[in-house]
Amino acid sequence: MTTEVRSRLAALGDDLERAIGADLLSGAAAESAPPRRRRRRSRRVVFAAAALALAIPGAAIGADVLLSGADVAQSLPAGTKALIGTDPSCTVVTAGVEYHCTLASAPPAGQGIAQDTVEPTVDATKHVNGGCRAIDAAATSWECYIGQAAVTQKIIGAGFLGQYAPAPGVG
Repeated sequence: MTTEVRSRLAALGDDLERAIGADLLSGAAAESAPPRRRRRRSRRVVFAAAALALAIPGAAIGADVLLSGADVAQSLPAGTKALIGTDPSCTVVTAGVEYHCTLASAPPAGQGIAQDTVEPTVDATKHVNGGCRAIDAAATSWECYIGQAAVTQKIIGAGFLGQYAPAPGVG
């Protein structure tokens, strides 16, 4: 998610928090007075704003997850140092979920990368966004999964997804 989107979401959250706080304060004062129609509209507006606040991050996250093959190709060496210089290229199998990647050159010998090896992927913001599994003996063909799909495939743990990864992992 871009910094601009995060800033806008933070501002929306602050505005929503102020609106709810103001509504609660006015609601406490109005409890002793007879109910008014304006108060009901105010609550509807607050609930609508809350629903919108929940929907916007979901949409932003969904948009962030729809990666291109090139994005996933960049995320392989960003997640694993041994894959730097292997020049991966990836194609979409299921948009935002599964990608097939091929390395132009095999990982260096002695790095412990072989068939069935699993490695994390790291996005441009340096956060773990998924993972890949080598599917051939030379470890040049990989099946990659983004988000929860990588957890379901037992490539990464749920607690690792979204973690900050400032540099490619080793080992």
